[in-house]
Amino acid sequence: MRLLRRASGLLRWTSLRLRLVVVFALVALTAAVSASGIAYWLNRNTVLDRTQNAVLNDFRKALEDSTRSLPLRPRCAELQDAARQMAAGPQNYAVLLIGVDRNGKDCAATTDKDLLTLTTVPASLRTAVNEARPVDESNRYAHHLYWQRKEVADTPYLVAGAKVTGGGPTGYMIKSLAAEQQDLNSLAWSLGIATALALVGSALLAQAAATTVLRPVQRLGHAARQLGEGRLDTRLRVTGTDELADLSRTFNRTAERLELRVEELSGREAASRRFVADMSHELRTPLTAITAVSEVLEEEAESLDPMIAPAVQLVVSETRRLNDLVENLMEVTRFDAGTARLVLDDVDVADQVTACIDARAWLDAVDLDADRGIVARLDPRRLDVILANLIGNALKHGGSPVRVSVRTEDAAGAGAGGRTGSTALSAVDAAGPSAGPEAESGAQAGAGDGGPERSGHGAEAGRPGSGTLVIRVRDHGPGIPEEVLPHVFDRFYKASASRPRSEGSGLGLSIALENAHIHGGEITAANLPEGGAVFTLRLPMDASPLAGGDRERGRDDGGADEGTEGDR
Repeated sequence: MRLLRRASGLLRWTSLRLRLVVVFALVALTAAVSASGIAYWLNRNTVLDRTQNAVLNDFRKALEDSTRSLPLRPRCAELQDAARQMAAGPQNYAVLLIGVDRNGKDCAATTDKDLLTLTTVPASLRTAVNEARPVDESNRYAHHLYWQRKEVADTPYLVAGAKVTGGGPTGYMIKSLAAEQQDLNSLAWSLGIATALALVGSALLAQAAATTVLRPVQRLGHAARQLGEGRLDTRLRVTGTDELADLSRTFNRTAERLELRVEELSGREAASRRFVADMSHELRTPLTAITAVSEVLEEEAESLDPMIAPAVQLVVSETRRLNDLVENLMEVTRFDAGTARLVLDDVDVADQVTACIDARAWLDAVDLDADRGIVARLDPRRLDVILANLIGNALKHGGSPVRVSVRTEDAAGAGAGGRTGSTALSAVDAAGPSAGPEAESGAQAGAGDGGPERSGHGAEAGRPGSGTLVIRVRDHGPGIPEEVLPHVFDRFYKASASRPRSEGSGLGLSIALENAHIHGGEITAANLPEGGAVFTLRLPMDASPLAGGDRERGRDDGGADEGTEGDR
């Protein structure tokens, strides 16, 4: 039973074609073996019964005819002549006659001393032959003819015996059944060959049936894969009226409705993108004028009426916020439209991080752990945007100090040199692009692993190499709320409903993630066990294969609409 369960378990994991062939073969084998067994059993009984009846009838008649003329106590020579006369019949069996002569001595006459003697006759048969049964209405004779089958030297024989009623001799015969055995063996071979042919034929029929059934299923699977790859015009050719034809028609109807729905949604999305792009573009002209006026007002703030100065400061700050929002919307629109491109250059990562921090006057608030000479071929402007958003987010929503560490990993994921000290992360590598807090949610942004990291750059320093650039920004704040973590890269996500407004636009981390994707990289976020949040940026050391290519090549499942980081 265990073997059968294991076999059934294996069949569940194999192909449908193999299962059909195996089932057909098992059914055919069972039917063929059953039919062959029944046929063999019936033919065997028929052959043996026919031969046995013929031999026993002949022996009974010969025993009656041969002993009728013998005296009650015949001589041994007379018994021998009677035995020879009985054995000379058409059935070709050996005869043994046992009697008592005139002197009261036992006499045994046999036609084959090597094959048939009194010792070769089974004892049970001798006992049954010599036993006298009561004579009544249902039993007219005291003695009957008995028979038994036995093997001698692997050859089957029929042995029979009877005692002549009225005190005559006892006769035994033995008949070889070798010819019948040979016939039955030939029949068994024939049935075995027929079973094998039936098994082969069932396998061929199963293969043909499986091909007939599976060909539409394979076409359906191929069409489903094409549909999943975006080829919404995929349709199946429908023939017939069976269940598979109904399934193909259902697939075609589903694909048609899906195509119409996708076209509708694509049109709406394109219209929405055009609206955002047009709106952002149209806002830039009045914003330029408003910004210039606000700058003038800011310069003259000291000479303004104290009652008016706070209003002026509010207008200036909100104007700058609105200007940043418009610029971010323009950037997001370029990502969504697929028009964002990389402008690559050889970048010393340590210098780039230092320049980003220095340009924003963050030198006193950020600890940098980066070796000089780590050169990567990246887009410096987009790298600056990523760093500014991650570090700014950590400073705004995290706790000091904020630590930025830079290292490299080879293709196997190990450090490229030097030493790496890191604090265990809760889920840095497991968290996907949507696994970090957003700035507007009050979540903590940051990277770094809490320990000093040093990346060796070896003899090849000064030129981009293979492997991965890893930049971690880590803060010491309260961390990212678990309910916020999956949405940290969503656009405009607000972790707290009580804070619908903030200084940021809610698009900073989103733009940072898109800039990482266009490089073929990724940003993940997680909480540290000892407290604080960490953002990990992974970029290829050389983004040349992606430069000038389609925007989508730098994106994975977390697109601009699903994987955007929090606000600066």
